[in-house]
Amino acid sequence: MKKGLIILTILGACLLFAGCSDTNSHSRGVYMLMDTSGTYKNELKKACSIIYYLLGTLKPGDSLGVARIDTGSFSEKDIIAKKTFDKRPSVSNQQKRLFKDKVDKFITSVKGSSYTDISGGILQAVEYLNETGAGKKYILIFSDLKEDLGKGYVRDFEIKMPDVHIVALNVTKLRSDNIDPREYMSRLEYWKKRAQDGGATWRVVNDLERLDAILAD
Repeated sequence: MKKGLIILTILGACLLFAGCSDTNSHSRGVYMLMDTSGTYKNELKKACSIIYYLLGTLKPGDSLGVARIDTGSFSEKDIIAKKTFDKRPSVSNQQKRLFKDKVDKFITSVKGSSYTDISGGILQAVEYLNETGAGKKYILIFSDLKEDLGKGYVRDFEIKMPDVHIVALNVTKLRSDNIDPREYMSRLEYWKKRAQDGGATWRVVNDLERLDAILAD
């Protein structure tokens, strides 16, 4: 009898841990970086539509973080909002409303940054996504991908990001790109290589009419 109880207890524990693992494997974590440098901050209304889409698409148990790309983006101060949504739909919906309010407030008061530390933002994103324990992890980069670092900032090293899906959004062409399109192609290739060297996948989505493509694996 005791032996049977022990076996049942072990089986119950196994099922419990398997259930937890299965829940995590199906959850999604998304971290969106928004470029606020120069004239690119004028594009942020487009970024809002993406965030609203994410809030409407992500489910209870999923995680979302939104941060600005600033002079030094490997910093908590640049995170605008972050939340793992409660598994109770009523609570999750309230969290999403508060999340939207924080984003809206930021967009109406944002000031342009002097530099563009994309690498630091990606580092911060990877750290956040790993903490969520999400089974599927996405980094969305809303930027022209022109990195401009302040004096003393070191970012020329490999960023480990296995199993992360990186999606570059709204990669606008700079004035110099019109003169020499190779500059634009070179930026895309540079970030693609950095992503893949770190173990991540890389995609570019410039057609914001197709927001459903953002979280495609």
